[in-house]
Amino acid sequence: MDKAEVRAVILAAGMGTRMRSKLPKVLHRLGGKPLLGHVLHTLDEAGIRQRAVIVGHGKEQVEAQFPKETNWFTQSEQLGTAHAVMMAKDFLSSAQGYVFILCGDAPLIRAQTLTAMLQLAQKEARGVVLAAQVENPTGYGRMIRNQDGLLAKIVEERDADTQERKVREINAGVYCLPPEMLLGALSKVGNDNSQGEYYLTDIVDILAQEGQHLAIYTTDDPTQILGVNSRRQLAELEAISRERTLLELMDSGVTVVDPGSTFVAPTVRVGRDTVLLPFTFLEGETVIGEDCSIGPNTRIVDSTLGDGSHCQYSVVLESVLAEEVQIGPFAYLRPGTEVGRGAKVGDFVEIKKSHVGEGSKVPHLSYIGDAQIGAGVNIGAGTITCNYDGQNKHQTVIGDGAFIGSNSNLVAPIKIGKGALVGAGSTLTDDVPAENLALGRARQVNLQKKDH
Repeated sequence: MDKAEVRAVILAAGMGTRMRSKLPKVLHRLGGKPLLGHVLHTLDEAGIRQRAVIVGHGKEQVEAQFPKETNWFTQSEQLGTAHAVMMAKDFLSSAQGYVFILCGDAPLIRAQTLTAMLQLAQKEARGVVLAAQVENPTGYGRMIRNQDGLLAKIVEERDADTQERKVREINAGVYCLPPEMLLGALSKVGNDNSQGEYYLTDIVDILAQEGQHLAIYTTDDPTQILGVNSRRQLAELEAISRERTLLELMDSGVTVVDPGSTFVAPTVRVGRDTVLLPFTFLEGETVIGEDCSIGPNTRIVDSTLGDGSHCQYSVVLESVLAEEVQIGPFAYLRPGTEVGRGAKVGDFVEIKKSHVGEGSKVPHLSYIGDAQIGAGVNIGAGTITCNYDGQNKHQTVIGDGAFIGSNSNLVAPIKIGKGALVGAGSTLTDDVPAENLALGRARQVNLQKKDH
């Protein structure tokens, strides 16, 4: 089946009261990325682009975090998981193939698992529910199979008898169903229970009574099904995710000097023969090339570093670095920074929303903001692009091969021409033509002690 015919509904409306937070639960971060973002990333990897997100508590905050998502449905009252899915009835009614139902607070689910569930659903021509075998099933719903190995019912622990409590195959809360089967069962779910809620698990009994038993796909990795209901669980999943990611990286040819002090999000990609040194934090959609050295004490978020680059004791946020770039120590690259091949950004340099050209150097003690720096430029120590006039930001443009002397102030808007030289200690407010020398400092006066 074409993945374009597969849809997903993500349940993200819960308040998460045990988190004790003003922030909606699905926006709490794991590996620098919101929990819901991990689920969406997994769907992207699985090729499932049509999805609906059910929101409730803090819906404005959640929607603002994911502007690319277009199908939002609101569960105004928290009346259970089946009720939440029904909020997307219009989205489901137009579906043609299969529909996944996932939880927005379960970030460790893998794309391979979703693909395997879909393949089993197609093979069996029926719905599939994800399960896991665990040593201690306490607190989880048990998957009860019939004599054919299909799912007969899901029994919550409080309702299970002695024999059912011994079952170690538990419900993961992930479903893959034909939309007409799902909608038909949802329409029959009642709320005759102690909570007065409409439970999604009830569709299993409803379908079984109609003779439509569901298949079970049991993952061999029970950590995939774990969800977050408290800050403790968030920390536990962070540790699981980190270990899993680092093992995969090492197996793919990445050196991790000390896994115990290295933190890499599952959404990060790292190339072969790159070395990650202690207290490296790689977050979000970061991509690190081959033969790089990252760390120690470095944080990189939603950024790209090309092959052969080195970054130590630095922070890099939403930036793009080409090949063979050197960053740090103690550099701060803010969002919108681009650094060309072979360029250097040294110690105690801050760069914001600027382009540093190929082979250029900003070695130390400088602030570069809203600037376009050409190739082969040297920026002397203590240089500042004065980009803010109190109301607006202005741009500095420096041509190829220019040399900016130490302790210079470039008051934007300003252009320094190709091959120009700015004398140390200058404050410039006017453009400098190509191949010119610019001096913007007061004349030196020497006075003998007796004269002053």
